[in-house]
Amino acid sequence: MPMAIDEIQKENFFKLLDQVRSQVDQLKKKNRELNRENTRLRSKLNEVHKEQTDIFSTISESERMAMRHQVSGLIEKIDKYLEE
Repeated sequence: MPMAIDEIQKENFFKLLDQVRSQVDQLKKKNRELNRENTRLRSKLNEVHKEQTDIFSTISESERMAMRHQVSGLIEKIDKYLEE
């Protein structure tokens, strides 16, 4: 009789082990998919960043100074408004 119980336990163990292996395989597959997606998104982010850098590199120094002056003026107006 104890032998039959041991066999049932072994069978249950191997079923559970197969389930764990299956879940691990699914998680590995999902991880690979997520890594691919992450790589794709990083590449896209780098492209966007490159385009933004290009936009600012085409602006002359005098234009940057003018923009900085405008922003500073807006900040001053906001500060004055908040102080009232």
